Amino acid sequence: MRNSDTLGGMRKPRLLIAVLSITALATALVSCSDSSSSVSTEQVGKIELTPASNVIDVRSAEEFAQGFVKGATNLNVENGDLAAGLAELDKEAPYSVYCRSGRRSAIAVQMMKDAGFTNVTDLGSLESAAQSLSLPIVTE
Repeated sequence: MRNSDTLGGMRKPRLLIAVLSITALATALVSCSDSSSSVSTEQVGKIELTPASNVIDVRSAEEFAQGFVKGATNLNVENGDLAAGLAELDKEAPYSVYCRSGRRSAIAVQMMKDAGFTNVTDLGSLESAAQSLSLPIVTE
């Protein structure tokens, strides 16, 4: 007489683990095959990294001095530095903007778009910006 928790002499939990293991292995093998992991030069051309020279920190000078994304330029949005500096920036170049929490960067991005900038990204907070750009936070 067979026990109800077995299937063909194999316990159900072991069968489930075996099936899941085989499925995971098959998925890993398929994702590593040459046909699914190849990237065409056309696709590579669509990937753009934002250079650090186009990163704008819109916090105060005091906040900037406490830590900033390596290569960032400080243009305070609240004291008018950003508004005054917009005329000197290339409106077609890509810019990434951040602040402490994301509130001021959202204001700055909208200000830049209203001024005719076409490629502006709001990176939110300092930590998010550093992570998104894979750049260190510099503390002096």
